[in-house]
Amino acid sequence: MEELSPSYLVDLIKYPIADLSAPKAKELLAHCQDRLQSMGCCVLPGFLKSEATVRMVEEAKAIVPQTYWSTVEGNPYLEPENATLPEDHPHRSKETTKLGALAYDQIPAHHAIRKLYEWDGLIAFLAAALGKEKLFRYADPMGALNVAVMKDGDYLRWHFDQTDFVTSITLQDADEGGDFECVPKIRNPEAENYDRVKALLKGDRTGVVKLEMDPGALVLFQGRYTIHRVTPIQGKALRLVALLGYDTKPGVVSSEHLRTMRYGRTAK
Repeated sequence: MEELSPSYLVDLIKYPIADLSAPKAKELLAHCQDRLQSMGCCVLPGFLKSEATVRMVEEAKAIVPQTYWSTVEGNPYLEPENATLPEDHPHRSKETTKLGALAYDQIPAHHAIRKLYEWDGLIAFLAAALGKEKLFRYADPMGALNVAVMKDGDYLRWHFDQTDFVTSITLQDADEGGDFECVPKIRNPEAENYDRVKALLKGDRTGVVKLEMDPGALVLFQGRYTIHRVTPIQGKALRLVALLGYDTKPGVVSSEHLRTMRYGRTAK
């Protein structure tokens, strides 16, 4: 369908990603790389055309009844608790995450967000922006593309990612709350900076940054060293965010444990 071509979905005037050799595209790539280097994240507002955003929201809402809702308690490192550490150590800090997920195999092939995810032009742009030689879409039938769904009372706790980068597209904001907050590069490969993490978990907001992620924005985020969260959702409107799964290696799939936790199942 013509309406689902890249030129319908993406504002290619503002973000000329169809030809990465063009001067404006090189300027865009340099901007992305600079933001990732300095902040660990890059937000491209208005990446989607408004009509594409509206369509993606409508299509997501149509399948929301299939959402798997989960409540998970854990620490910021997404690792099992180490009982040998002091009780006030960040590894032993526990918070509860509540949210829902729509898996890749629940998103029909004709949906606009799936068309965008499967467009080769997007993956080529993301690889260049992230400074990767090549990216591959996840081979996972559930984890390759998700829509994260958050309703009134839901919350995504402070945590670090276990992957080098996450790519997302904001589709719809909550009525209130649902802010994406982070502390850029609070740790690094040489230093965990547990004291700073512990202070943050106790309420010290030094260094906290709120990312402005309006509907239609593409977000590149390096969360392995940048702790982040989504503040509690309030109101009737759902917070909808598409999560696009890529890796530098082909054939990557999630573990059965992770599938069960996120989707409540291990197979279609």
